[in-house]
Amino acid sequence: MKRALIASSLALLIASTGFAPVHAGEGHDHGDGPAAPSANGPQRQPDGSVFLPKPAQRQLGVRTLVTEAAELPRTVELGAKVLMDPNAGGKVQPLNAGRIEPGPRGLPNPGQAVRKGEVLAYVVPSAAPIERSNQAAQLAELRAAKALADKRVARLQELADTVPRKEIEAAESEAASLTARIAAVGGGLSTREALIAPVSGVIASANVVAGQVVDARELVFEIVDPSRLRIEALAFDSAIAANIGTATMAVGNQRVPLTFIGASRSLREQALPLVFRAQGNALNLLAVGQPVRVFVQTRDKVKGVSVPVASLMKNPANQTVVWVKTAPERFEPRTVTTEPLDGVNAAVTSGLQPGDRVATQGATLINQVR
Repeated sequence: MKRALIASSLALLIASTGFAPVHAGEGHDHGDGPAAPSANGPQRQPDGSVFLPKPAQRQLGVRTLVTEAAELPRTVELGAKVLMDPNAGGKVQPLNAGRIEPGPRGLPNPGQAVRKGEVLAYVVPSAAPIERSNQAAQLAELRAAKALADKRVARLQELADTVPRKEIEAAESEAASLTARIAAVGGGLSTREALIAPVSGVIASANVVAGQVVDARELVFEIVDPSRLRIEALAFDSAIAANIGTATMAVGNQRVPLTFIGASRSLREQALPLVFRAQGNALNLLAVGQPVRVFVQTRDKVKGVSVPVASLMKNPANQTVVWVKTAPERFEPRTVTTEPLDGVNAAVTSGLQPGDRVATQGATLINQVR
């Protein structure tokens, strides 16, 4: 009877404890559960904001800018291309067909600096064999006539006391004329045309090699001053030409101011060409014919906030956003509407308030935090 009671008690104890969960003591977790995410690294929060610790901000090079509201000029972005300034550039073309020979410094290379009046190359004129033979025969006749004229002058000078002075002078004039004609014909057979740099600058294009045969008026060299260029923009709204305040062009991270010269009076491809003058060392990065974007600031004003173009990002919905620093380690995305300003900065017309601290550097990396 006792044995039966003990057996039933053990069975009840096993049944009551065998299915109960077993918990480790405090501080003795065996790592069976899922690991919690680290709270010290960059994280995207459930509300879409980004937690970015200070060490990560320094590592990513994050910089912010306090925004200010202002009356900004309404800007129009136009497609344009780089042209040669006609007062600071030039083209080198031969007047006669012939064969190219190197100049004193050899044939110039693209990008080489040249001075005004420098000989770049020579063109040896080409002539048909029959033309050269005719010129050689004419030269031989002139030399023979010159020899007879010299002898006649010598005889008359010996008889100077009995011969009138006018006959001696006529003979001397004829001899001088034959000398000049011989020089002209002989120069035509042996001379070569020098191709001279019309302006100082750098070689933009070189289209010949030694020994190449070129035609008259064929483009051989182009010379430009890289610090003085023309920018030609096409405006499909002709009213823009009468409403231009200022204009700029972005070259990398630099903003190059443009001087409006004038508008054409004839359409090209249904657009009105607008010509601007550009100067500065930043133009060394441009090439003639390169397409660029010109930002024309009109006299109309729009109220907004100026932010760098590098601050504008795209969210998954393809909306334009900027990252605003709301706490020392917290950035929130703000959906904004923008207008072009000058190529380096953009005008935010809605979505930002004056005094917001916008991320200007490292915004791309903040936008990638997940």
